[in-house]
Amino acid sequence: MAGGKLTPRQKMINLMYLVFIAMLAMNVSKEVISGFGLMNEKFETSNEASKLSNDQLLGALDAKAGEAKGEFIVAAETAHKVKTITDNFFSYIESLKTQAGTGFEINPETGKLPYEDMDKGDNIDDWFEGEAYSKKGDEIIATINKYKSDMKSVLGADTKYASIIKEVESKFDISDVKNKEGLKDKFLSYHFKGFPAIATIAKLSTWQNDIDKAQSDVYSSALGKAAVAAASYSNYEAIVVLDKNAYFQGETVTGKVVLGRYDGNTKPTSFSGPGKIVNGQAVISMTAGGVGEQTIAGQFSFLEDGKTVPLAFKGKYVVVPRPNSATISADKMNVVYRGVVNPMSISFAGISDSDVSVSAPGLSKAGNGKYNMSPGGGNEVVISVSGKMSDGKVATDKKVFRIKGIPGPTGTIRGETGVVKGPKSNLEIATIGAKLEDFDFEVGLNVVGFNLKVTGQPTVVVQGDKLNAQCKSVLSKAGRGDQVTISDIKTKLVGAGSYLLPRTAPVIFEIQ
Repeated sequence: MAGGKLTPRQKMINLMYLVFIAMLAMNVSKEVISGFGLMNEKFETSNEASKLSNDQLLGALDAKAGEAKGEFIVAAETAHKVKTITDNFFSYIESLKTQAGTGFEINPETGKLPYEDMDKGDNIDDWFEGEAYSKKGDEIIATINKYKSDMKSVLGADTKYASIIKEVESKFDISDVKNKEGLKDKFLSYHFKGFPAIATIAKLSTWQNDIDKAQSDVYSSALGKAAVAAASYSNYEAIVVLDKNAYFQGETVTGKVVLGRYDGNTKPTSFSGPGKIVNGQAVISMTAGGVGEQTIAGQFSFLEDGKTVPLAFKGKYVVVPRPNSATISADKMNVVYRGVVNPMSISFAGISDSDVSVSAPGLSKAGNGKYNMSPGGGNEVVISVSGKMSDGKVATDKKVFRIKGIPGPTGTIRGETGVVKGPKSNLEIATIGAKLEDFDFEVGLNVVGFNLKVTGQPTVVVQGDKLNAQCKSVLSKAGRGDQVTISDIKTKLVGAGSYLLPRTAPVIFEIQ
């Protein structure tokens, strides 16, 4: 057809052939254009279903975040950020579809656009300026880049989302594209320039489908990641739970080993007990009770399927006396004194005072673990102690104490011992007394008699604690430098009846 001289008949045949080819091409073009329309319908239907599915996934994630918290809260926050990014980009693409379909009305009977009439692409000519992008084209590229950047920023370096980010980068790669001649076309030019309007709309619908898929993938990964984190065995610990927290030697230790989960996802809605909730755990803080076995109890409350589920707990612990001093005793110095009240502290380690029994002659209870010992006759007293333990067994012990009398006191003149100096007039009016030196008990002493002796003068026996007339007569004959000896001092213990203390050491008065 292209070479040689043609006859009029041949020229007519060739012309008819060309018309036939053109008509065939026009028919194929119409079918292809209708095909783009049908493809767009399928993508838009898929996009509607994806939106509904994504909304349901996000609702499930929000419900888990409100119920279980912990990792689910973080997952929900990520999902909502992705939803905002996706909705903004989806809406922008929808505005581009509206621009591409400007001038074409939906058929009210079929509900479809007139696909076969949408064979022109001049509605989007403002995206280009020659071979370059126009201001509108630059805006489209910038919006695509912002979508990719925002997704990477929200999903971060978490490996769970790495494949999603990679797919987003691939689906929205805006690099130049080689055309069939091997030359590079700009991204928008290659995909949209000169294409029929319905082809542009269908292509933009595929973009919407891609971002819906990325959104769905993020929701699924976030929900799965949170669920795996919540159920991970790294949140569990084998815990030894004994029936109580202290045992006596030889006592049977009972309890169990359980798996406990320390997880913020299981925070209770309320807690009653001696402590507060920290990261899903009840951290106990209280003052220990009295010595002996004590009980600790309380209750958690959880919200499950809209209902409050109570979970009570109860345990035991044993309180022992605080070791604020060492037990040190001199084996030969277990002594109580006759004639005074000897205070004593008696207890059994790990046993409350109410379960301790103490007995001994002259012993009486004065308070919690406190006793008074007033020994009678004999040289020793035995103190017996028994304590009932939490397992019902009884522990016993005893100790022997020697009984000693109060040591002899020392005589005093005006409260002074040894050699007291002063004028005769001081002695004449002085009171003769006695004191127990280096004795730890507070006792009262009364002097009921003594002897007064001046060198070269007869001894005067006195009843009471002051000098009588005979003493003053003898004293009048004494001179400066003479010593007056007060001896054979008779001393009684206040409150002890007629009991006299051992010999009281004398005291001397030197006349000045």
